Amino acid sequence: MNKGLLLAAALLAGSVQTEAQTMISKNHIQLQSDCMTPEALWAMGRIGGCAASPDGKKIAYQVGYYSVKENKGHQMLFVMDADGKNKRQLTQTAKSETDVAWIEGGKKLAFLCDGQLFTENPDGTDRKQVSESKTDIEGFRFSPDGKKVILIKSLPYYGSIKQNPSDLPKATGMVITDLNYRHWDHYVTTILHPFVANVSANGMIDEGKDILAGENYECPTAPFGGIEQLAWSVDSRSVAYTCRKKEGVDYATSTDTDIFLYDLETGKTRNLCKTGVSLPMSDPTKTMKYQAIDSEKFKNENVGYDVNPKFSPDGNYVAWQSMARDGYESDRNRLCVYNLKTGEKKYVTESFDSNVDDYCWANDSKTLYFLGCWHACVMVYQTNLSGQVMQLTDGWYDFGSVQMLGATKNLLVTRHSMSHPDDIFVLTPSKKEKKSELKQITDENADIFAQLEMGKIQQRWVKTTDGKDMLVWIILPPHFDANKKYPTLLYCEGGPQSPVSQFWSYRWNFQIMAAHGYVIVAPNRRGLPGFGSEWNEEISGDWTGQCMKDYLSAIDDAAQNLPFVDKDRLGAVGASFGGFSVYYLAGHHNKRFKCFIAHDGAFNLESMYTDTEEDWFSNWEYDDAYWNKDMTDNARRTYENSPHKAVANWDTPILCIHGEKDYRINYNQGMGAFNAARMKGIPAELLLFPDENHWVLKPQNGILWQRTFFEWLDRWLKK
Repeated sequence: MNKGLLLAAALLAGSVQTEAQTMISKNHIQLQSDCMTPEALWAMGRIGGCAASPDGKKIAYQVGYYSVKENKGHQMLFVMDADGKNKRQLTQTAKSETDVAWIEGGKKLAFLCDGQLFTENPDGTDRKQVSESKTDIEGFRFSPDGKKVILIKSLPYYGSIKQNPSDLPKATGMVITDLNYRHWDHYVTTILHPFVANVSANGMIDEGKDILAGENYECPTAPFGGIEQLAWSVDSRSVAYTCRKKEGVDYATSTDTDIFLYDLETGKTRNLCKTGVSLPMSDPTKTMKYQAIDSEKFKNENVGYDVNPKFSPDGNYVAWQSMARDGYESDRNRLCVYNLKTGEKKYVTESFDSNVDDYCWANDSKTLYFLGCWHACVMVYQTNLSGQVMQLTDGWYDFGSVQMLGATKNLLVTRHSMSHPDDIFVLTPSKKEKKSELKQITDENADIFAQLEMGKIQQRWVKTTDGKDMLVWIILPPHFDANKKYPTLLYCEGGPQSPVSQFWSYRWNFQIMAAHGYVIVAPNRRGLPGFGSEWNEEISGDWTGQCMKDYLSAIDDAAQNLPFVDKDRLGAVGASFGGFSVYYLAGHHNKRFKCFIAHDGAFNLESMYTDTEEDWFSNWEYDDAYWNKDMTDNARRTYENSPHKAVANWDTPILCIHGEKDYRINYNQGMGAFNAARMKGIPAELLLFPDENHWVLKPQNGILWQRTFFEWLDRWLKK
């Protein structure tokens, strides 16, 4: 076990060990076998954010460690040289430390701990709390000149839920007046706002000024936005920020998020996305795709998601990720570059027919590096201001983040695959396509992986029923024997527009499935990015059409053409849209499968339409509210083919899993599916988590999830 993980375990237990006490043998964790287990997964350190010093000589980074016994995690900070040497552990307390950043030209590090901002030297000395904020600080970013800092804080919000009378302090009831009264996993009683605080001569910071004062809009945007949604101009005089300036029904049915520029001297704000024309009203019960807002007339108004601004080093441009259409959360993410002198907007990744997942400016202000998925792998690309795109990396991997390695010409990136979690690498860009040099500088879980036998990954191209080629990943069990026949799982991806790339998950982990003796068939079915916009968009309005045929093409190909696949022991598993897919296949699989597992899946689409809090999602994917008399053919087909309407055909054991704090797909969907199965006399179980959302985040819940998952599969597929 590495020293960080050992100390984290001690800190979680409430004690602090010295450096000498943490020095133990590398293989302190002795696994019971060389196959992946839930306990091995939860023992792994999880690399989070990393930051390069301005000169590119040092890297600070964050690692999360988890204790199953204590049922909680601990975030710790480390610093190392840019070649991976001289690693030093900075965190020495039982409190988590996060969001590390370099300040004062690299002389100090700043980080968050217990809701306050701290600084310390890179050698761990001179630790100092520099804020005394009355409200927890949830993110920060220092200005280039070091004189100011953006602080993210929560404010009370009563836009959708009324404030209770002051003489009823123990009342738990809520009077709800509009939509967006809950989001993702919480009731919306607060919103985030950015404050600009002054940094005094002694390094202390004040409470700051709310740059959205008097505006009932959130910044960063829920549910996943963070400090990456704000940026300082090079001269420290202005702040670019991301905001959807809508409330209630308008917020819940629109994805129109813009980039605003706030001038610190004048206090004035301008919208970099809009030209000032009057935008049309929209019908909140219909998809935006057929409404005026998404017409050619307003294509220059940036009516979709516009997020994550970053200024060029020379200060002449600000770039951001931009989606073209309102109401479509999975529209193609393009890279927009805005000329601050002329106001011209240019999209510089148009030749790349997939999403920009992350990006950064090169130090020359003429090049941008970005991550994008193509053919189920997320690679590093570069583009110039003319839109000439070149791929820098190659292989079966996913890169997770990209930034410049300080003032050097190198990049600091994280990378993972289906067989390994994130580690940190330094990438030296090449002038030749796919020839960049990559050097690994962390190996966080080397001690654990040294004891594990990983299953091999294969790639197949399968013909679909409409004659297209579909990429399918095949994951084999460790110690694979080609002469044996293995029970096999069809993996159904969520989204519905999320790629089946080389992702690493601590729950939906292909290697742990393979370690339990299963072959996994993971198709990049219709609706997934990385194969062009046409392939990606065929899912919307057709949830039960070609994408379902693609699933069956993948599993039928494996059963018929892979001799090690036991066609009499097939299961289907999936979460979110993958859970919906399982519920649908349960009524339309023609005896292919022997069992099913659906996690957080939609079961009754009419109910789902009004249950979900992000109403733009159902509008775009279904086309219409179910009560509209003039609904489109797509909408009518969607509702007619809802999984709950085919329960009469269900005849196969099913495990339903759901989190009660999942407000995207409410837990009544999982309960409805389970209840229907049991009322039909079908073997079924319901794993319900009262304290989890769309994911399972607590260690003991995660272990319970894995054990229940494999006990169910083994019961029906290993007889």
